[in-house]
Amino acid sequence: MQMNPKTLMAHVELGQSNAGLLAITTDLARQFKAHVIGVASCQPMRLDWQDAYVTAGLLAEDRKEIEKQMGAAEKELRTALGGKIAGVEWRSTVTLGSLADYIALQARAADLVITGTEIAGSILDHTRRVGIADLVMEAGRPILVIPKRVKQLSFDHVLVAWKNTRESRRAASDALPLLKLAKKVTVSEIARDEDMSRAKHHIADVVGWLGRHGIEAVGQAVVSTSADSERLREIAADGGVDLIVAGAYGHSRLREWVLGGVTGDFLLDPDRCVFISH
Repeated sequence: MQMNPKTLMAHVELGQSNAGLLAITTDLARQFKAHVIGVASCQPMRLDWQDAYVTAGLLAEDRKEIEKQMGAAEKELRTALGGKIAGVEWRSTVTLGSLADYIALQARAADLVITGTEIAGSILDHTRRVGIADLVMEAGRPILVIPKRVKQLSFDHVLVAWKNTRESRRAASDALPLLKLAKKVTVSEIARDEDMSRAKHHIADVVGWLGRHGIEAVGQAVVSTSADSERLREIAADGGVDLIVAGAYGHSRLREWVLGGVTGDFLLDPDRCVFISH
């Protein structure tokens, strides 16, 4: 995504407010003069042999509620963005398949997918759950994850969580349009004592590469003193970081994946916005 994104895809959750995510989508669409595609998906009520007594009326009520929530989500999107950006469209489905699969397929039309974290209560309500790990692994597009409590995406300080991997290189390249908006960019690698010299060399190369793209960055090699997920949280908190950029790699279906060397659990409740590429 080295060129400015021209199409943003906003994943809108059903049955709850998407105000923060839509406000950030609007701001980004304005800055990049981008088209926005709103997308939503859910599964119908699922039955098994023990639910044979469930009436057709109950299934009809479920479908009616889904239609109501879909309509409300589309209205929220169009109200939030209408008249503020060049173009808005809407896509939605009710499917028995994976919700992440549907959104990933729709991502063919977008440069960047914007989503919230996995919804509260998702362990119990699989009909509304979009697995972030699955979406990241399958979309073939970078993903911007917005925590519920975040209402505005600032670019005062962006942190590139670096590992010398293909995925980190891809993420840094994909994030260039956003990094160019940042007032401050830090490239940080967490490494063991014996690997610090190598980490500093990696970071110096990345800082130089960013500089040739017109992005002034500083490098930071950090000694690993705890679990990488906790260390990354500390670095981001100490630096007042607004956005973390990282590559993801692993196998989402087995929940075996990592984000810039940090376990994927980091994304279940992030402290700040995260830009991920795979």
